[in-house]
Amino acid sequence: MNQAIEQINQIEQARRNLLAQKQQFDGQLMEVETALRELEGANESYVIVGNIMVRKEKEKIKKDLQNKQESLTLRRGQIETQEKRLGEKSAQLRAALAEGKS
Repeated sequence: MNQAIEQINQIEQARRNLLAQKQQFDGQLMEVETALRELEGANESYVIVGNIMVRKEKEKIKKDLQNKQESLTLRRGQIETQEKRLGEKSAQLRAALAEGKS
């Protein structure tokens, strides 16, 4: 029984870690979406490289941002899948634990 409780605690900690990662990806996605919107109305476009700002073609920046958005969306989806699996595993363990106490 103690082993099941410990396993549930580990799963819940893993879910909390995944939630934190998902929130980071959400923040990055918002930044990318904002940058894409700002880029639409811009006449000139620049990127920051190290400590300097360099002019870059608008379409190249747009493509880079879209690729980043796609990658972040994919990674966020993977985290949601892992989170769902851990939730199901936790529910199974809780149900088994409840049956064992009855």
